[in-house]
Amino acid sequence: MIYYVEDDDNIRELVVYTLTQMSLPCRGFADGAAFRAAVAEAAPDLVLLDIMLPGEDGLSLLRFLRENHRTVEIPVIMLTAKGTEMDKVQGLDYGADDYMVKPFGMAELVARIRARLRRTGAKPEADTLKCGGLTIDRRAHKAFVDGAEMSLTLKEYDLLLLLMENSGAAFTREQLLARIWDMAYDGGTRTVDVHVQTLRTKMGRCGHMIETVRGVGYRFGGNEV
Repeated sequence: MIYYVEDDDNIRELVVYTLTQMSLPCRGFADGAAFRAAVAEAAPDLVLLDIMLPGEDGLSLLRFLRENHRTVEIPVIMLTAKGTEMDKVQGLDYGADDYMVKPFGMAELVARIRARLRRTGAKPEADTLKCGGLTIDRRAHKAFVDGAEMSLTLKEYDLLLLLMENSGAAFTREQLLARIWDMAYDGGTRTVDVHVQTLRTKMGRCGHMIETVRGVGYRFGGNEV
């Protein structure tokens, strides 16, 4: 479980929702008091922490975590608008494991969280994903159909990986825009449709595995032909 302390409701809700959808369960807290109460009940696996908070600030909460024997080893990533070199140095000196400045990309945040969880002994993801003739090699950042490498753009690869990691789950076009392109929905989702069409073509006989969910968006079905 990930705990996220952030007083901006919109940012907190977006991060909590996105991480949960990415199989990274997350709880959000608007202030230090609620966070401390939750930690007293159950320690999290990782903490995301803003600095500028109402009442007790994030650095004080970080000190609290590092001085408590139950929480001293929990990885902490600072997510804050305070982005000067001195701000970063102070956060790291207080015991933060990582530091990201707002605005941040969700894809990068997810990658940093997973990296930290792997280092703390969480079960690492498999290097490869396979379904029928389709294979993704995470370490090489490559995808193959029947052993032949597909020539994918970065966004096409990220789109295929997201769908395949969440096989069976339907994503709206708006969700895909937010996760892959870090874009808010502004009425146009044609970008997603074009990338799906191109990706299906490159996948050849496996292209049907990306299914259209009428009235919703897309999902990875994974059925062989």
